[in-house]
Amino acid sequence: MQTTCVKCGSFLWLVCACSAPLAQAAAPDAEAAPPSTLAEVTVVGDLDASRQWIVPNTGATVYSIDQDQIDSLTQGDNVPFSKLVLRFPGVSQDDAPDGSFHVRDEHANVQYRINDVLIPEGITGFGNEFDSRFADRVDLVTGALPSQYGFRTSGILDIHTKDGAFNPGGEVETYAGSNDTLKNGFEYGGSQGRWNYYISGSYLQSDLGLENPVNTAHAIHDGTDQYQGFLYASYVIDDTSRISLIAGESYNHYQIPNAPGGGGPFADSAGTPFPGLPAALDASSQQNTQDEQNNYEVIAYQKKVDDFDVQLAFFNSTSNVNYNADITGDLYANGVAGNLDRSLLSQGVELDASYKLADSNTLRGGLMLDAQDAKQDSLNYVFPVNPDGTTTGGGAFGVPLSSYDTAYMYGFYLQDEWKLTRQWTVNFGGRFDLYQNDEIHQNQLSPRVNTTYALDKNTTFHAGYASYFVPPSLENAPAGSAAAFLNTTNAATPGLPNDPTKAERDNTFDLGGIHRFTKEYQVGLDAYYKLAQNQIDDGQFGAAPILTEFNYRRAEIEGVELSQNYNQGGFSAYANFAVEQARGTGVNSNQALLFDAADYAYIAANKIYLDHSQTFTGSLGASYRINETKPYVEMICGSGLRADRTAADGSVIPNGDSVPAYDTVNIGFEQTFGFINKDLKNFKARFDIVNLFDQSYYLRGDSGVGVFTGEYGQRRGFYGGVSYSF
Repeated sequence: MQTTCVKCGSFLWLVCACSAPLAQAAAPDAEAAPPSTLAEVTVVGDLDASRQWIVPNTGATVYSIDQDQIDSLTQGDNVPFSKLVLRFPGVSQDDAPDGSFHVRDEHANVQYRINDVLIPEGITGFGNEFDSRFADRVDLVTGALPSQYGFRTSGILDIHTKDGAFNPGGEVETYAGSNDTLKNGFEYGGSQGRWNYYISGSYLQSDLGLENPVNTAHAIHDGTDQYQGFLYASYVIDDTSRISLIAGESYNHYQIPNAPGGGGPFADSAGTPFPGLPAALDASSQQNTQDEQNNYEVIAYQKKVDDFDVQLAFFNSTSNVNYNADITGDLYANGVAGNLDRSLLSQGVELDASYKLADSNTLRGGLMLDAQDAKQDSLNYVFPVNPDGTTTGGGAFGVPLSSYDTAYMYGFYLQDEWKLTRQWTVNFGGRFDLYQNDEIHQNQLSPRVNTTYALDKNTTFHAGYASYFVPPSLENAPAGSAAAFLNTTNAATPGLPNDPTKAERDNTFDLGGIHRFTKEYQVGLDAYYKLAQNQIDDGQFGAAPILTEFNYRRAEIEGVELSQNYNQGGFSAYANFAVEQARGTGVNSNQALLFDAADYAYIAANKIYLDHSQTFTGSLGASYRINETKPYVEMICGSGLRADRTAADGSVIPNGDSVPAYDTVNIGFEQTFGFINKDLKNFKARFDIVNLFDQSYYLRGDSGVGVFTGEYGQRRGFYGGVSYSF
């Protein structure tokens, strides 16, 4: 069933600028369900609608994918969550097959929510914190955001989970294929009395954990094991209130893939190899690994009293990433090797409330408090060097480092939604945000204004302005000290400052609309412009594949997104295309630790493309249900992320080029049938081909700001699976 807006009826694959709550999944047929079950479902549905009314997306750009559309994608609910969101307009993919993506040409800066409740951020790694399996609908909210959204603002990914009240029963599934991939999953939901619950879990093992650094069909040393679990439970206290629990856990183990071959051992500035290194070492024998674990728990209380709605949520999140280096191999290749352990604890409270002053006027406000603790421990092995970079003849030695940092984020907002006419709605307000850690203490008052105008029943426009305050990520602070590595092969660049990462301050403008040409076909168009001070970016600056943040003094990000959706009978199709660019100038934090003198000087004097800026991004797909058979096809394309360019005089222009464009095609089909009872279609089988034409393409080049190694996209893979629902 296609998700639609209650008020304007728009199919939510595209943009819905209307401020009405979203329609819920259809309740079970009243004739097929006992009256007691229907009553509980009705209460849950009313509370779900009230919850979304507390924090509507008035004037923002909203794209949605529902469960039927997820089933029509290659790999279905086995697709990694970060691959699922590539089907949204303006979302481009990056190197890790189940980790990295960019919304509107930004690096990270994405906020996650589950059932309209904030999920604290974890440490950025390769793996997904969330499983596509438990999603009933996923919304991407972007553009000029209303005041309830703060701190992470390039996009809001709100996952509306499956619910035992609406979808009782369960499913077990096994899915396998190329690269020795095997994924087993289950889900089960139901209700009992006032309780409503849903639980899911999965286990994945594969020899394709990360993207291949070389252009071969199979990577070397690239295995992964991944576990994910999720629980949603709610207790209906009465017809106007409930308490909910959201909990998730993920554990991911990765082998870091190797590039075979390799030259001689690491040498000093005069070309002399450092002592203790073997004369030759095949890089394919390295044994680097990374382990990631994320857990989150949220308890939310919701209450409705006449025209007053409120939700109070308490959250807790723990996150850990541990990189285990092959010391000999990394010293041989890079002259530095080290183990790194990062952990993050986040705890806080979020309050959102709304009060309907009149039929045309609704007041909303709330707050969010978040306390974070981050710990980093590392042991880095380096060689001693003379001031001119030549070896002293000494062997490698370890430099232990340990840090413990705290940060506090406070956010308060107030906004008023005013319906000037039946067609025209204005939402205006602001936020006050404050951030402090051990190095900085910053705050900002951020005005917001959004408006929507329904020209007629088929055409709606929206526009908005938003001022944003984006704090740095405590967990992505540099794990190093300039003084500790003086006169070593890991020394900071001399003569450069080393300022702390600052909060980003933005002014964002957004304008767009949707038009329904026919009942089946509609088009959305959206344009945006962002002007930023202290634009936050990050990259991999060293062998450990863990990100570190820095600021550009000034940046501009702009683009246009086109969305199309067609649905008729059993046929469904979509096509998205985006043109965008992101450019920045002047690095003004972590300069000495992360940059060499030449790149720093060039960026200080010139505006460069950000490394994740991709000029063209597109996605399209179609599916057609023929009785119990549904074939589908889709394509993901892009003009390529940035890479360095060598000028005619031999100088290097950071991010001055891009890797070649790519377009990968995936196909598959799903068959539903019944073995036990031909009228009970509870068995499903699917077959998928990823990268049908076996295209070899770069996702990342081996150069660029914050780029440590190149990576190629997945080659052709064959997958199949069966599931049984009960």
